[in-house]
Amino acid sequence: MTVGLLDPRHRARLSSAHLSYERRPGLLDRPPDGFALLDESVVLSRTDFEHAARDLLTWQVQARAGLRVRTSRLPLRTGTVVEMRWGVGPLALRIPCRVVEVVDEPGRAGFTYGTLVGHPEAGEERFLLERLDDGRLRFRITAVSRPASLPARLAGPVGRAAQRWMTRRYLRALDRP
Repeated sequence: MTVGLLDPRHRARLSSAHLSYERRPGLLDRPPDGFALLDESVVLSRTDFEHAARDLLTWQVQARAGLRVRTSRLPLRTGTVVEMRWGVGPLALRIPCRVVEVVDEPGRAGFTYGTLVGHPEAGEERFLLERLDDGRLRFRITAVSRPASLPARLAGPVGRAAQRWMTRRYLRALDRP
C-alpha cells in the first residue's frame, strides 16, 4: 500500500478534531482503569538505523501492514494527523489519529499517536526504534487503549486479539527494507 497526503478539507477537519481520551503524562507507563496495555517488541534482522527510522517516520510500517494511509505531512512531526483505513469500501474501518510526540535522538527514533474521535479505540500507541549496543535494532510498540465505539465494545476479547494481530504485522513490517 502507498502513503498519500490528505486533501486540504479533510486535513483541516482532522486537525480540529479532539483526542478521544484524556491525555496525561505517563499514560503508556501506568494505564488508567478500564484501559488495556499492550507492549511487544522484536529485534529486527535489518541493521540500517537511518533507513529504518525514515520508514517508521513516513508511515511505511502502517502501509506495509495493509492499511491505507493518508497524512497531513511527510515525514511526520508532532501535530501531524493521519487517517488510516482497513477493509474495503464503505465497510472499511476508519482510524484517525494525531501524533502527540516524536522521538528523534541518536540511536532512537519513533512517535506516539493519540486516537481522535471516530477511532474505534481510545488511547495512545507508541512506535519506538532503538539501536542496541551491539548494533542490532529493536522495534517496540506500546499501546494503552479501551473500546470507544459500540462495535469495539461488542468485539470484546476478539477486538483485543485483532489489536495484537495488527501489532505483530507492524513489528514484521519494519523488518522489510
